[in-house]
Amino acid sequence: MTSKELREKFLSFFEKNGHKIVSSSSLLPNDPSVLFTTAGMQQFKPYYLGEKSPYGKNAASCQKCLRISDIDEVGDERHLTFFEMLGNFSFGGYQKEEAIKLAKEFLDSVGIKIDYVTVFSGDKDVLRDEESVGIWQKLGFSEKNGTLKFFDREDNFWGPTGDEGPCGPTTEIYSQGIEIWNIVFNQYYCHKDKSLTELPIFGVDTGMGLERLAKVSQNVQTVFETDLFSEIVREIKVEDLKIKRIIADHVRGAVFLASEGVLPSNLERGYILRRILRRVIRCGKLFSLSRNFLIPLVKKVIEIYKDVYPEVLLKEDEIIIVIQKEEEKFEKTLEQGLKEFNRLSEISGKDAFDLYQTYGFPLEMTEELAKEKGIIIAKKDFENEFQKHQNLSRTASVGMFKGGLVDSGEMAVKYHTANHLLLAALRQILGDHVSQKGSNITEERLRFDFSHPDKMTEEEIKKVEEIVNEKAKEGLPVICEEIAFNEAKEKGATGVFESKYGERVKVYSIGDFSKEICGGPHIDNTSELGHFKIVKEESSSSGIRRIRAILEY
Repeated sequence: MTSKELREKFLSFFEKNGHKIVSSSSLLPNDPSVLFTTAGMQQFKPYYLGEKSPYGKNAASCQKCLRISDIDEVGDERHLTFFEMLGNFSFGGYQKEEAIKLAKEFLDSVGIKIDYVTVFSGDKDVLRDEESVGIWQKLGFSEKNGTLKFFDREDNFWGPTGDEGPCGPTTEIYSQGIEIWNIVFNQYYCHKDKSLTELPIFGVDTGMGLERLAKVSQNVQTVFETDLFSEIVREIKVEDLKIKRIIADHVRGAVFLASEGVLPSNLERGYILRRILRRVIRCGKLFSLSRNFLIPLVKKVIEIYKDVYPEVLLKEDEIIIVIQKEEEKFEKTLEQGLKEFNRLSEISGKDAFDLYQTYGFPLEMTEELAKEKGIIIAKKDFENEFQKHQNLSRTASVGMFKGGLVDSGEMAVKYHTANHLLLAALRQILGDHVSQKGSNITEERLRFDFSHPDKMTEEEIKKVEEIVNEKAKEGLPVICEEIAFNEAKEKGATGVFESKYGERVKVYSIGDFSKEICGGPHIDNTSELGHFKIVKEESSSSGIRRIRAILEY
């Protein structure tokens, strides 16, 4: 079956079996403890903890995911950064028996033979999963004939996504030598100290990689030979098979990250995008591929996914510009950086950091180059240098992922609300092309990044200030309503990255002036704001401007 057929059959099967089909959430989750969405359950996490689900007790989805834990393994037969996760979920609905039977019934329906299944063997904290053993035995699986196997916590116990959260024993399904389906029974809450307590409701959380399912269904040797990859790989004119796979994987990841507004940088998500782009650009240089060789591959990726994830087609021009600009930027420094690298007979952590800071060499690329010369870099020394020069503390991460709020005091909440007025004023003065690209808010000030090609004039800055202050004086109420995402769009609500939201969102309206999808917190009325003053307007990166502003009392 084609990947399109498998995706559709999975969702159709679970819809017929009483599941609400839920759209994929963004690759950029609201959870501040993780950089990316790595599993289908992340958007459903609150419902395992007792929050009422707007989808009922059972849901299913095809979730776009990005994992970087195995990034160095990409190039083998199965590891990927970007992938799609098929999953069915239950929050206090059905339990182990129905979950296992549904999985087997679906695989039977698409003609996939199960080689064997695995069950949690138990340890000092959690007993062996005898219930799952009994269910599989009734379905004809047995330890005697090798179709039922037992594994420990490392293999058959799913930990929380992030620092803490739902977790529990798993049962996994293998076909053609690979694990294709992981069924997690969320029975426990894992706390930050790794202690476990029983969850108030029993949860089922399953995940099956579409790429692996396609490999098994299409009876090919690797995921790169499936219809999800074959057309991309065919376009890559190099002989080295590992390099072909790295380029094919990384270009998919880059397309989806760029489609969500991520820009290459030296921090957090932007660093991951820069890392994978510069890795493939260097691969292209090594094999003498033409300049902009990535663009036809980008277009091929968009062609493959445009019907499933329309945002990639909608943002096609932006994606291409992001990738082209990063290639141009890297080309300017690559030659100089390689000269500097080749000058070094030994490479200390400080040398590696200097290559990173001055020439934009990701550490991983410097490590690859060093390996070719038989040199090992002291990674810890590099990280120490990195920590000295870059603020990558958890506080900064929380600020980045929670609407920019680094602090949570009264003034920070006022600045957060002023952010909304600022965005609306910028769009009024500069045009509807303006969108938020990031913010950082403390008790003392706000910093706001937005898309705009030119430096703002003094007159434009003054007009924006005047509008914000006028709205503050008007004493406009700040109203929150929780509505369907599509309804929010129809009402004209703006958002940072539209595709990151679930099916229901919070919309904050400030009179008739501003309507924005946001997680809060906010003040009740604009009269609580003081005098808004822009203290600096500057470039943040190519095509992105940055405003620093304060509230005076």
